[in-house]
Amino acid sequence: MSPFKDHFSEQSKGYSKYRPHYPNELYQYLSGLCTGHDLAWDCATGTGQAARGLSKFFDHVVATDGSEKQISRATGPKNISFRVARAEQSPLESSVTDLITVAQALHWFSHDDFFREAKRVLKPGGILAVWTYNLLHIRPDIDEIIQKLDQDIVGEYWPPERQYVREDYTTIEFPFDEIKGMPPYNMTALWALDDLIGYLRTWSSVVRYKADRGGDPLEEIIPDLRVLWGDVAVQKSVQWPLTIRAGRF
Repeated sequence: MSPFKDHFSEQSKGYSKYRPHYPNELYQYLSGLCTGHDLAWDCATGTGQAARGLSKFFDHVVATDGSEKQISRATGPKNISFRVARAEQSPLESSVTDLITVAQALHWFSHDDFFREAKRVLKPGGILAVWTYNLLHIRPDIDEIIQKLDQDIVGEYWPPERQYVREDYTTIEFPFDEIKGMPPYNMTALWALDDLIGYLRTWSSVVRYKADRGGDPLEEIIPDLRVLWGDVAVQKSVQWPLTIRAGRF
């Protein structure tokens, strides 16, 4: 198994503040796929966003992450247990989990090792659901500036696993009885310009650029964003289309 790749501890505070929320309808749909609702495992939980959503539909949620800093900032109701653990080595017993979720993190895993662990802890008939999202959408001219940041400015600082996200997880072998025809879901937010900038600073490529070059890559696009945004305090609608893959064990 490869070493744990920690891309988010350094920016865990911003991650907790700026990362968008997944729609409640997604958790409701996944809950409806499950025959039992005793336990869900939210793997690579970050600061607990998906775990909090699942907690409304399951008696108990175990939320794990390999980053101690992320877990230290995770919050949720009493039926969530937050633990530091790698995706490939969970603290769960065998055949206990009704649902496993992985939100925007599968690309970091050792896939064979994780899928083996998922099969170990899932109940027969249990569900594994993974999802990802790529670049946000606001307005075509603003989107073009963000694409410039993504590809031209910090592109070389994305880890190679980012390619799985660009390919919407379609190139990851998924050794489960895959459920076809998943409904479309979007994350949405209303953001002022400072919110967008705060979010972009959480990109792992931005953090790596700063560490390598010492400068802030966002300074190359902020002037153009200010012109296009207009009144920087005005909130604009932001969307991230989700790609979801789910399968039954």
